[in-house]
Amino acid sequence: MVRILFLHPDLGIGGAERLMVDAALAMQRKGHTVSFLTNHHDSTHCFEETRDGTLCVDTVGDWLPRQIFGRFYALCAYIRMVYAAFYTTLVISRREKIDIIFCDLISLGIPILKYAKAQPKIIFYCHFPDQLLTTQEGLLKRIYRAPLNLLEELTTGAAHRVLVNSKFTRNVFRKTFQRLSVTPDVLYPSLNTKFFDNVKASDNEISLNLPRQSFIFLSINRYERKKNLGLAIEAFQSMEQHLSKAEWDRCHLILAGGYDVRVLENIQHYEELEKLATDLNVLSKVTLLRSPNDREKIFLLKRSNCLIYTPQNEHFGIVPLEGMYMSRPVIATNTGGPTETIINETTGFLCEQTKEDFSKAMVRLVRDSQLGERMGEMGRKRVQQKFSFEAFADQLAHIISELLDHKKDN
Repeated sequence: MVRILFLHPDLGIGGAERLMVDAALAMQRKGHTVSFLTNHHDSTHCFEETRDGTLCVDTVGDWLPRQIFGRFYALCAYIRMVYAAFYTTLVISRREKIDIIFCDLISLGIPILKYAKAQPKIIFYCHFPDQLLTTQEGLLKRIYRAPLNLLEELTTGAAHRVLVNSKFTRNVFRKTFQRLSVTPDVLYPSLNTKFFDNVKASDNEISLNLPRQSFIFLSINRYERKKNLGLAIEAFQSMEQHLSKAEWDRCHLILAGGYDVRVLENIQHYEELEKLATDLNVLSKVTLLRSPNDREKIFLLKRSNCLIYTPQNEHFGIVPLEGMYMSRPVIATNTGGPTETIINETTGFLCEQTKEDFSKAMVRLVRDSQLGERMGEMGRKRVQQKFSFEAFADQLAHIISELLDHKKDN
């Protein structure tokens, strides 16, 4: 039996958190002992498995600031994670033997974790280089980020194994961390299909007040500007000029986004999208939902006819897999991770990042219901064959076994 500690900065409901939860569940089902250590865990804003006792979660360092005067978010996040790393090394590893530490997002704690008792092997999962996720706002920002970027690169290279979520991210990793000789392994995020199969969501989950014959376009993404959600509204509005009145009357767009009251951008962007829909005169045909839970999300996927995925250069994107597994065609930008999950014209459409290109694909699905059904069937098969939970679990188990065998040899 292997003892695995999962270290994550903020155990919420994003794609990174979903992957970590799935990894923990996968290893738990393999018979290993797993638990989480995090800086923040809100029982009202998390995945059910971290709330209902399925996975053990401990929180440390939540008293440390998340920002200073509305700035220095990255610095504060790094300090919080370094604190968690010291806690792991000085407290947890002294009271129990840890074989593997699996951490993601923030690498600065890795050198500290290597001093933990019993010298556990460290796996770092790079969803995307953190330095590329920040906006460049002038000389002072570049000066502030320079040491953080260097530390990110050096500490990432200190891990015993580095994993990434797609070939796209691996290429970005190589271009960004040119000092490192590390070649990351691609571990595609999986979809826990058993969970989707077992959840019986009904019309009672969310009251949409829409006719059964409505054609529903669904977008699932956090209310963040980088997710490009305005493109979905603009493409939706653009459909009107290409459809008959009867066809247009059937159409409805639902934006279901992660929404955290602690995050100012979530609040602001929600209001911006409402205003955009108002300005385009489609607010009555657009529904904005905040932080749907798992059951509500599955209900929305079942009730929808098509999934719209608007981020550009998304590192991987778990949402398209969810849509495909629920037999829904997916329309996404022809960039990043979706180019590895969606087969254009087969399981959905890969489009240029313009409202005209998205709208064209959306119109085709409204007018040809059989096309959507065929794409949905092919999408479900693709997820089952290439992105299954079992394949993900087996690959991760193999990586852990290799690390522990290497440790014995040394």
